[in-house]
Amino acid sequence: MPTKTFNEKLIERLKTEPRFVDNAGELITAAVKDSAWKLDTALVKLLLGEPELKAKFFTDIDGHWVFNYNAFITYISDKNFLANAYTRFRNKIGLNSDEKFLPERGEVALVWPYKDCVLEGGQTREQEKRQEIFFNELLAPDEINRLLAPKVLTNWKRHTHAGEQPITALNRADDGTIRENLLVKGNNLLALHSLKLQFRGKVKCVYIDAPYNTGGAADSFTYNNTFNHSTWLTFMRNRLEVAKELLCPDGFIAMAIDHHELFYLGVLADEVFGRENRLATVSVVHQARGRNMDKGFSTSNEFMLVYAKTRGNNIKNVVIDEEKKKQFNLSDEKGNYYLKNYIMVQGGSRGCTRQDKPAYWYPIYVSEDLSAVSLKKVDGYEEVLPITNTGREMTWVTKPDTFLKRFGNNEVVIKREKGKIVIYRKFREQQIIPTHWIAPKYNATSHGTMLLEKIIGKRGVSYPKSLYTVMDILKLTTGAGDIIVDFFAGSGTTGHAVIELNKREGGGRRQFILVEQLEEHVAVCIERLEKVLAQAGLVSTDFLSCELMPYNAAFVARIQAARTSDELVAIWRDMSKESFLNWYVNAEMPEEAIDDFIAIGDVEKQQSLLMALLDKNQLYVNLSEMEDEDFCVSDADKGLNRAFYRSRSH
Repeated sequence: MPTKTFNEKLIERLKTEPRFVDNAGELITAAVKDSAWKLDTALVKLLLGEPELKAKFFTDIDGHWVFNYNAFITYISDKNFLANAYTRFRNKIGLNSDEKFLPERGEVALVWPYKDCVLEGGQTREQEKRQEIFFNELLAPDEINRLLAPKVLTNWKRHTHAGEQPITALNRADDGTIRENLLVKGNNLLALHSLKLQFRGKVKCVYIDAPYNTGGAADSFTYNNTFNHSTWLTFMRNRLEVAKELLCPDGFIAMAIDHHELFYLGVLADEVFGRENRLATVSVVHQARGRNMDKGFSTSNEFMLVYAKTRGNNIKNVVIDEEKKKQFNLSDEKGNYYLKNYIMVQGGSRGCTRQDKPAYWYPIYVSEDLSAVSLKKVDGYEEVLPITNTGREMTWVTKPDTFLKRFGNNEVVIKREKGKIVIYRKFREQQIIPTHWIAPKYNATSHGTMLLEKIIGKRGVSYPKSLYTVMDILKLTTGAGDIIVDFFAGSGTTGHAVIELNKREGGGRRQFILVEQLEEHVAVCIERLEKVLAQAGLVSTDFLSCELMPYNAAFVARIQAARTSDELVAIWRDMSKESFLNWYVNAEMPEEAIDDFIAIGDVEKQQSLLMALLDKNQLYVNLSEMEDEDFCVSDADKGLNRAFYRSRSH
């Protein structure tokens, strides 16, 4: 049996301490360094227990062994300390610098998970402790501005009830705002920063159903759903901050979430939108019978956090209870209402009598044809007092001046019933909205999953929201002509909700903007919305689809899809010829580096390494580089991008 080297002995010894090892059994050197800096007793005892390590890192002073932690830290910081195939590859390809791994250099870090990206400022010790599947890359702060710059949009299509149509122009309102329903494919953080050039301050409601971060099985949800709390919050924070920029002063944001991150998201949203602007934490019973797979408590509800952008802004007076809505059986140009007697009789008549409120007791004089009123006696006018059929002297709902204003505004209806004049007020559609939504229509299985399957004829995206949950929050926060944004579009429930509301309102003009990154989700979105438009018969309604023009993003997709080392080596060869690599990376493919790459033997680590080679500034083509021939932007796309990004004032 070959003798172990000093390095092997040290690594083996350190791996006996669980704090120093990740789930893959790899040594977390940052954790070891942290313990050394703190003169951790467990680490000192561990090193003292091996004579060769004791001799290397301790000094005998008058019979006392003193830990030379500087010598120890210097040793394990050397790039050759973990000289396995993984480390050798990093050395040969240029992913190490100044004898340190680049993620240890303390700069701003951009962390790119499999399904999305997140801008994150991290610290070395935290970076090395992560257990999520991440592709880590460092960018200096000035490079971040370039990353978030507007992107070229390509693959434009117009979708109508009759199918796809060519795009000749973009429709705009008189104030220059784009009046098109949009579905944008691409990373949602980067897409939002592109959209804000045209829609900053124009959006009435942002509705999102973000990854819940449940830590569930990978096949149960197609987004990365296993962030740790701090990373998930950073992921969300960056998106919420730009979402806030999109909102108009009287706008709202509604965020679906379950109990795993409810409290974390609440604290974050309080910070971004202001605690004073939190309107409600709504409990939505989306599965009344609970989930069979849960242990202990069976989850039957989830939550929706609702915030206003501006203090004092509140939701609309509308009815979302279907039974209550039937009560408002009349309508005029202002909306739905029912007639309610102008005599005040609430509270069991207590506090509403002539003696209780004398200022509200007064005669109203009504003309014979019921078309005119007066507060003074007029010949031919009939006097009407707030007296009930039982003879009780009550009061009117308002004082005299307010009554006249309401009559002048067509908010009062006067009838003659059984020979007696009765005065009514129009009680406009309204409801006190509870924070518990328990109606069967909110069931996500019946009105989410099964509804989607019925529309597209097959199983779609996992766990779509009930259509009615989204419709109801949009009823409360938006009106005709308002813009709604959903940057976790999934199966397109928000777009469907907007179309359905417009249909029910007789050609309402709400507008949706959806952003979705995953190819399979985008395909479901398009199919669903096209079929919904055809079923709704809204000939004048359509939507546009486009995508952030990919460059390095195409290689990201290939890397993610690869399942073998051979596939990844082939991708690496293509990357060396056709991609934008980081400036510090060796663009060539040294044969010895290929051997080390294959020797790693772990596809996830190999994927991570290839991702680290790519320049994340070039995932998509920046608008500023549209004229660069290297990116091959077509003339048609150039024209549509100029039309899209032009000043709203033009």
